[in-house]
Amino acid sequence: MAGFRVKCAALSIQRAHGPPAGSVSTMIDARGLDAQDTLKNHYSPLQWDQAEMCGIAGIYTFGREHDGAELRRRVEAMDATLRHRGPDSTDTWIDAEAGIGLGHTRLAIRELSPLGDQPMVSSCGRFVIVYNGEVYSNAELAADLAGTGRHLKGHSDTEAMLEACAEWGVERSVTRFIGMFAFALFDRKERELYLVRDRLGKKPLYWGILGGRLLFGSELKALRAVGGWTPELDRNALASFLRHDYIPAPHTIYKGVQKLEPGCLLRVGPDGSPKISRYWDARVMVESGIRNPAQGNEHELVDEFDVLLRDAVKRRMVSDVPLGSLLSGGVDSSLITALMAEQSRQPINTFSIGFQESEYNEAPYAKQIAQHLHTHHTELYVEPVHALEIIPKLPYWYDEPFADSSQIPTILVCELTRKYVTVVLSGDGGDEVFAGYGRYQTGLNLWGRADAAPTPIRNALAGVLLRVPPALLNKCLARIPGRKYSTQRGTKLHEAARAILRQDPDAMYRQMMSHWDEPNAMVRQAGETQGILWDRTVARSIPNLLDRMQFYDSVTYLPDDILVKVDRAGMSVSLEARSPLLDHRVFEQAWRLPRRMKFRNGETKWILRQSLYKRVPRQLIERPKMGFGVPIDHWLRGPIRDWAENLLDEKRLTSQGLLDPAPVRERWKAHLQGANWAYPLWNVLMLQAWLDANPGVS
Repeated sequence: MAGFRVKCAALSIQRAHGPPAGSVSTMIDARGLDAQDTLKNHYSPLQWDQAEMCGIAGIYTFGREHDGAELRRRVEAMDATLRHRGPDSTDTWIDAEAGIGLGHTRLAIRELSPLGDQPMVSSCGRFVIVYNGEVYSNAELAADLAGTGRHLKGHSDTEAMLEACAEWGVERSVTRFIGMFAFALFDRKERELYLVRDRLGKKPLYWGILGGRLLFGSELKALRAVGGWTPELDRNALASFLRHDYIPAPHTIYKGVQKLEPGCLLRVGPDGSPKISRYWDARVMVESGIRNPAQGNEHELVDEFDVLLRDAVKRRMVSDVPLGSLLSGGVDSSLITALMAEQSRQPINTFSIGFQESEYNEAPYAKQIAQHLHTHHTELYVEPVHALEIIPKLPYWYDEPFADSSQIPTILVCELTRKYVTVVLSGDGGDEVFAGYGRYQTGLNLWGRADAAPTPIRNALAGVLLRVPPALLNKCLARIPGRKYSTQRGTKLHEAARAILRQDPDAMYRQMMSHWDEPNAMVRQAGETQGILWDRTVARSIPNLLDRMQFYDSVTYLPDDILVKVDRAGMSVSLEARSPLLDHRVFEQAWRLPRRMKFRNGETKWILRQSLYKRVPRQLIERPKMGFGVPIDHWLRGPIRDWAENLLDEKRLTSQGLLDPAPVRERWKAHLQGANWAYPLWNVLMLQAWLDANPGVS
């Protein structure tokens, strides 16, 4: 962190304290600020009991005894790769006779005493758990357990979860957990290992049966730390990566290694045959919500939802360490911050990121929100040089090719935030659950018009749009009186124009979400993995196009892109991020709301706005959505051009034998001449950077 302290001092960090009379921004030298002492003067935690963020890992060698010392050495090697996730302590639990080893690294948030340490053994001695996450319903669990005669020794949710599983079984207990979690639990009597991941995929869990043993961990690097297997690149998964910018679950970049999908439970015994079941299914919840809408008038539904969201925020404000909010100035983060502010006895700490390029910069809006809510506000303006400092680290933090370019500012804002607090709340999930993305309106408009037109006219419309450069479209849209458009709407219209050439709305959606249209032609000897986005039964069970686009985003883009980005960025500096909008109760209630209460006459997130406008003036919120983007398109033509040119060298691409160099070079040249191919090029660049960082992958 010392290196970052020096960098921050040169980065234009502003710490704006917000007294009732109005906030005053002052420039500070970050090296001279004792952040922990400052926050202790302003923060007083609520007296509830919670847990800690961590890293977990383990090995299960099926049906045979294992050398205990060797097993411990391997698990400790796995733990060592995860110390950034849990720098406060680390420990292992080994049962050589059963062939099982569990490891844990701890970032202590609640129950800072040894009573919260892991691996943890149940009071009956039968079960052992390692756990990453937080369960916010542990007070209710503890009360119910007391009624069975199980009285907890401490206050950690780890103990409450463990004793619940011992009392009621894993399958029954997990349905009672409110929160984010990935855990491994070993039943010593039956010699069964359970791996469980939370409903919406907040916390990661990787696993694979490799060399006659099951390996699992919070990150892929933990599995790679175990010898005895050679990571082999999965070209099919690589093709999927080029389409999306992430590798969709359950696949990973390695053959034989998987992501445990959200809402899933894996159970494996000494015979080595894994069985995966779903204890919670987003599709089932969406379909059920649509079939069984909430009853009541709009005023009642808004009030009921406001109470639920307040509870979701309050549960996530519990911490024995300093806490803050990531504030972009948009609807989601502003509402979360406002709900925090009205439920806190002291001013909330807020953090924002900014850019010199005005079309990407939301920092001034965030600052206005912070002033209105009287928060202690800190903002960081990012320059290209900071991207250059972050880029070499991306393959390590993300483990497999990952190309959401907002990973750069996310890491930077997490580094900044971690100097002051250990826990932050964010607005993640609002766009997917409450129809916030601009592409929803674009898709509905274009498909509605295209679907009503004969095929020749549809093709002609798309052709006209594609002939107009995105920059010119942006200028034309900006001159339309009475309408506000995103500065990226021209690019989005180009994506949609290519999309309406497809034969059905789901194909249009895939096109809108694709960076490379034909990834199989890009990756040699590859066949793209096709999951839920190609499932034609979805259109029958979720017939409305808006609902379907939201659902697709909720089960693909959200867990495999957004939540991966935030988890790795936060954990890279041991910062915990909590997402009240991804409380599963909020998700389920949102899908029971009438569609008009999420998307109304072109206005997104209608019900969130009603809650927000009770607390923040409309004029501070109503503006075109920017998203959390970075000016990669500009940077590729300027300060990071040499870095990119080296990775996109035609001889390099040819010698690797993975990608067809021709389309890559074609788009690179076009981008340098003024076209915007930043997103597909960033996919290739992140792949190349990952390959450089992992030379042993075949």
